[in-house]
Amino acid sequence: MKGSAEWLPSLWKETFEELLDDDNELDHGDQWTLNFSYTQGDTLTTEERKRGWKTFCHCAFGNLKCPSCSKVWSSAKVTVLFRYRLRGERGVVIMRPFGQACRSCHDDTYARPGFSEEEVERALLKLCAKIRKNCYGETDDNDVGGEPPHSKNNSKPHESDLCEACSQGICRVKEE
Repeated sequence: MKGSAEWLPSLWKETFEELLDDDNELDHGDQWTLNFSYTQGDTLTTEERKRGWKTFCHCAFGNLKCPSCSKVWSSAKVTVLFRYRLRGERGVVIMRPFGQACRSCHDDTYARPGFSEEEVERALLKLCAKIRKNCYGETDDNDVGGEPPHSKNNSKPHESDLCEACSQGICRVKEE
């Protein structure tokens, strides 16, 4: 199993900062920060839209560990939701990882996913492409092609009854 089954917000923050500082992914002189919310949904109110908020939902490969029985499993269908906006020279990204319930326990407790460094970077590069397109008017070169090799064909069927994002009606897998 590649990557940790432990949820590591620091990995996401550090990778985001590296992409901004070292790789100049959002090279427009604005200050961007990444924060986390474990309750946000994908629906924006009219007021939030007026204030410039946008959403981006990403399907990623993650590892999960049941908090009840400690069973560990991998999933190519972990939903990660980003809300972002640019106001003045300050950009904010708020991220929510959605969990999955354990097939053995069925106790409505969702395990938070862990991700490999490569998967975190892949998700954040796609996010940066969306930000460049929607906040700076650049064309989105990352939209052409580019689904990771673990998606679609070589993964197990999606178990929507175990998916936290499905329980809230915002799972990306249903769109594929």
